[in-house]
Amino acid sequence: MLEPRSHGLWQHSAPEAPRTEALSGEVATDVAIIGGGFTGLSSALHLAEAGARVVVLEAAEIGFGGSGRNMGLVNAGMWIMPDRACDALGPEHGERVLDVLGRAPSLVFDLIARHGIACEAVRNGTLHLAAGRAGIRELEARCEQWSRRGAPVRMLTAAETASAVGTTRYRAALRDDRAGTIQPLAYARGLARAAAQAGARIFTRSAVTTVERVDGKWRLGAAAGGVRSDWVIAGTNAYSDGLFPALREEFVPLPYFLCATRPLGDNTRRMILPDREGAWDTGISVASFRTDAAGRLIFGSVGAFGGAAGAVHRAHARRALARLFPVLGPVEFEFEWHGQIAKTRDNLPRYHELAPQVLSFNGYNGRGIGPGTMFGKILAGRIVGPPKDLPLPPTPPDLVPFRALRAAAFEFGSALVHVV
Repeated sequence: MLEPRSHGLWQHSAPEAPRTEALSGEVATDVAIIGGGFTGLSSALHLAEAGARVVVLEAAEIGFGGSGRNMGLVNAGMWIMPDRACDALGPEHGERVLDVLGRAPSLVFDLIARHGIACEAVRNGTLHLAAGRAGIRELEARCEQWSRRGAPVRMLTAAETASAVGTTRYRAALRDDRAGTIQPLAYARGLARAAAQAGARIFTRSAVTTVERVDGKWRLGAAAGGVRSDWVIAGTNAYSDGLFPALREEFVPLPYFLCATRPLGDNTRRMILPDREGAWDTGISVASFRTDAAGRLIFGSVGAFGGAAGAVHRAHARRALARLFPVLGPVEFEFEWHGQIAKTRDNLPRYHELAPQVLSFNGYNGRGIGPGTMFGKILAGRIVGPPKDLPLPPTPPDLVPFRALRAAAFEFGSALVHVV
């Protein structure tokens, strides 16, 4: 059972997870996957459909990490602007990853439709909202760069933004019709069910404690057994632990909290995000909000619940919603939860070949749903072939200096920003 403060509304409203058990004894397979989130489950599904024997080992429960805690925005692309991605990766890999991740929402919604995953899927686009004049300039640049690449994006005027969002606090927005929203924990559980039906074996409460080479194969050891495999996929992202220390050390954990109101009345629901787009702004602490199928308004921002900081973030969320949507009146929250984002130094993901036939994508920077699903499919293709050009070059882990200090700065800084 997941904890209310870790998965909140999503645990409350998701369908039951498929039945799983802990690993016991020795198991042989073609591919062993560490992590039962979007990347691992997408890899498992695509590998099993290709005829490979697959085992997934999850330390807790399906969707326990970021896959079951996030806002549920299925975005296209990455956090940074398209041209900056090409500057950082070079034109070949830059354009390749932009193309691949631009198509990621289509993969997500196609899988949902093909496997009948009940996850409140709504593909009505997303709205990136301009906080001030600097925000307008940023969104205009994003719009130009994506439009140059043929993406279905456009700028909304102040009046169009007010009509779409239900507030006059933002003077412009960038609409991306590739994107949408889902119930993320329900999606993760649906992927797990589809993977299991395709033949993948999923073990939960089965933390991997050792990875070693034995007689030409990899052996992954857990408390009550082990898995021998030809290939290993590390799909742990923001919840990487000491098993592969370099994966953990190449990102700074960025805390993010979410709150959900009680279901809104029909008239209020018709005023606030009436078409149910997901929205987030260009502000320093990145406010995001959306509604769920029951009409709850969900708000998120940087920070974590716990101690005095939790009270600060909760009060900030109430003030922010009161400013944005005065029609709400006094705001109370039915659910509160939090998680963490894997933030790399340049806000770009990484592809690693950690050892012979040990693969990983890492560092999604708050864009886990589309990239996790797409990168999982790409990892499956890397294993079962035929060989294809990868969207990112293989690189060694890029360790972040002063990682603990930077993480503390995010926690302290978010509380400081949210005090006022």
